[in-house]
Amino acid sequence: MKKRLYQYTIELTNGPVTSNLLQRFANFSGSRMAIKNYVKAYKINTDEIVGEVEGFPTLHDFFIRKLKPGSRPQADTDIISPVDGKVEIAGKLQEDSRFIVKGQKYSLAELLGSEEMAKRYSNGNYAVLYLSPANYHRIHSPADGKISKQFVLGKKSYPVNQSGLLYGKAPISGNYRLISEIETGRGNVLMVKVGAMFVNSIELTNTSDEWKKGEEVGYFSFGSTVVLFFEADCFRFTENIVDCEPIKVGEALANML
Repeated sequence: MKKRLYQYTIELTNGPVTSNLLQRFANFSGSRMAIKNYVKAYKINTDEIVGEVEGFPTLHDFFIRKLKPGSRPQADTDIISPVDGKVEIAGKLQEDSRFIVKGQKYSLAELLGSEEMAKRYSNGNYAVLYLSPANYHRIHSPADGKISKQFVLGKKSYPVNQSGLLYGKAPISGNYRLISEIETGRGNVLMVKVGAMFVNSIELTNTSDEWKKGEEVGYFSFGSTVVLFFEADCFRFTENIVDCEPIKVGEALANML
């Protein structure tokens, strides 16, 4: 009952009108008055931000803020975290390329819109990284490699917070998402950037075919999720990857086998 009520409420409120209002407010010059309260509410470390808090013209500009060089040291591992956030879950894909998040079963084939592409990751590993409104929202490359595929699926986006993952209609595979496949030369990595409630904006800042580990490749306009998939017998998570623990850009995530 609780799950159905949650889904019904979201269906009523998650539409073009509410999305437009939210975007208009965040980009409205008057929204800058909310930044200080935002910083206080989410306990954001302003010492690492490029520029002064008072200098951001809108709440949206603050949300997609950049960090000072050296704020996110890069681990000496093959794969690093592409975002600041929390490791919601890290695990192994089933033989049919299905995976579980908050008790919900997902199909990688549905997520990718391709059975053939999903089969390549059968029995591989996956990690779900959730970004809260408090987090730095720039996205970085998790590895060195060539972008072999990059495409968009989905239209509307539902919440990907705790309640959304628990009660929503499979938001990870149903939301607007930008999918990038990275060829590392020793196994492929899929990086699925998932849109959040109301706002589908996932902006690419690097459109080249070659990505370097740690370089910025895009940003989320609002809180969201990144899901990484690794081919079987090619990668192994590092010991620091523990469910429900925080992680930052550049921290160790996996090594190639």
